[in-house]
Amino acid sequence: MAARRRHVAAGAGAPAPAAGEWAAVTAGGGAAWALSPVEEVGTKQELMRRTGLPPRDLRALDPALSSAASASSCRPSAITGRDRAVVVNLDRARAVITASEVLVPSPRDPAVAPLVRELRARLALAASPTPAPSPSPPQHGMAVGMDGSISPSPASRGGEEAAGNGKDGEALGGGDKALPFEFRALEVCLEFACKSLEHETCTLEKEAYPALDELTSKVSTLNLERVRQIKSRLVAISGKVQKVRDELEHLLDDDMDMAALHLTEKLAYQSSRFDVEKEASELEDHSSRDEEGVDGDDETLAGGGSFSPNTDELEILLESYFVQIDGTLNSLSTLREYVEDTEDYINMMLDEKQNQLLQMGILLSTGTLVGSCAIAVTGVFGINVHIALYDTPASSATFPCAAAGVVAGSLALYLAALLCYKRAGILQ
Repeated sequence: MAARRRHVAAGAGAPAPAAGEWAAVTAGGGAAWALSPVEEVGTKQELMRRTGLPPRDLRALDPALSSAASASSCRPSAITGRDRAVVVNLDRARAVITASEVLVPSPRDPAVAPLVRELRARLALAASPTPAPSPSPPQHGMAVGMDGSISPSPASRGGEEAAGNGKDGEALGGGDKALPFEFRALEVCLEFACKSLEHETCTLEKEAYPALDELTSKVSTLNLERVRQIKSRLVAISGKVQKVRDELEHLLDDDMDMAALHLTEKLAYQSSRFDVEKEASELEDHSSRDEEGVDGDDETLAGGGSFSPNTDELEILLESYFVQIDGTLNSLSTLREYVEDTEDYINMMLDEKQNQLLQMGILLSTGTLVGSCAIAVTGVFGINVHIALYDTPASSATFPCAAAGVVAGSLALYLAALLCYKRAGILQ
């Protein structure tokens, strides 16, 4: 019992599983984005508190948090929106995106390090402040006031008022609106995943087409092994590209999943709801005599509808990368068709060789049969039986004529057999 208690106490005091290294691209100084050093995240609980993700999402991203069997298994590609974060798991692009930072597991991995550098460069470039425009001299129709301010002259106010509605429409429809932080980070991850898969596809195409052409010209064991390896890589890359395409198509078809990716608007919505509920509770405390009216206002303010952001920007973003990954999949499909056509051609060549061998076997078998017949005739003449043919003198041409007759008969029988084979379609 004592040993059992010590075992239970040791198991209860065991530390939580440690997470691997994570690189964080965080928001610093309001408008400036900087990459923090590679940090060692202590436990899975710390990651859960930092991102608000369930353990299954963290296990899908960080192999250090999962067992060897689950780490080696192939996980499906997914872009999942949670309450406080977006989980991106697209082949090599694996990250956790929040409204203010991006967490990337295993940043020292050579396959992941380019993603960290790209996130740092792109997010810093997107968040860099734009220089203020220099003041320009007043144009025609503008008046300069005593305090240095510029205002339109009375003569030009009428034209400006007439064109006001058109300018307002251009400002609303054609303005260059900056994307939220999570969309910029998601764009970097999508671009990295699509480019990496496209690079693998281009590399495979450069190796596949010459190898297939060489196999067509010369069928050998070495060429067949090269084509077998290329076909295995083609199947693996096609599977990864198909998973990414299916995930993007699923997001484009589901507005609720796209709405879950709007982290900034979601936080603003939750904050506004909290303010409204707080204001309603204060009004209820200070105006208890008018309780029914306040309750009606509270219901109106607090029940303002569910969270439904405008998904047009995200849809355009996903659509562009869907077209790109669909083009990569089309290239792989073309390569697969070329491989299948080459296989069909090689099979036809092998079938032709096999048919030639079969025809050669028929010819040899027929020749053997005819030769056996000639040997049988010779054996008949070799029987120790006295016949009149043996009484011919040695100087006569009886024996050469008999031998020539046996050979001529064998050739005639062989030619007759070939003629029958050709008429029957056995030989070409």
